[in-house]
Amino acid sequence: MTSELLDQALVEEATKKSGLIWVKGPGGPARALWHVWHEGAACLVGDGPGEQPLPGLADGTAAEVTVRSKDKGGRLVSWPARVVELAPGSEDWEAAVAELKGKRLNAPDGEAMTERWSRECRVLRLEPAGATAPLPDGDLAAAPLPTPATTRQPIPAGLPRLLLKRRKRK
Repeated sequence: MTSELLDQALVEEATKKSGLIWVKGPGGPARALWHVWHEGAACLVGDGPGEQPLPGLADGTAAEVTVRSKDKGGRLVSWPARVVELAPGSEDWEAAVAELKGKRLNAPDGEAMTERWSRECRVLRLEPAGATAPLPDGDLAAAPLPTPATTRQPIPAGLPRLLLKRRKRK
């Protein structure tokens, strides 16, 4: 019982303080999403024009949420979540949108964004659904995918002489 309360407190405090969470839906990669903590859950808005994508997150599905440290950026806690989609205009939707509206930066339509959200976007609640996951032992960094855009070419042979010549003139 005590460990459950400690887990709940850790999830709530860490998620409240972090402006960005990593959410992994079923069968997809983890995505960085902005959120607000409201009434015991992380609330998100997205899937509309100009908003963050929420692929794989549907009402009733499970997700894994990873919260990072705001100052160091390292993983603090990972927790399982149940995705609940809020119906536009409902009391829960209005309360969540009031919180989200205050955190939305650079909205193209200002005060009209809540109307746009009700027409074109989805508002989701990620409710904690179990114990926190243990921290991993090893490094979870994945090797970058090969691409010609990241291939370094050797520097031209005459470049060091050109650079040194300019310094000597000054």
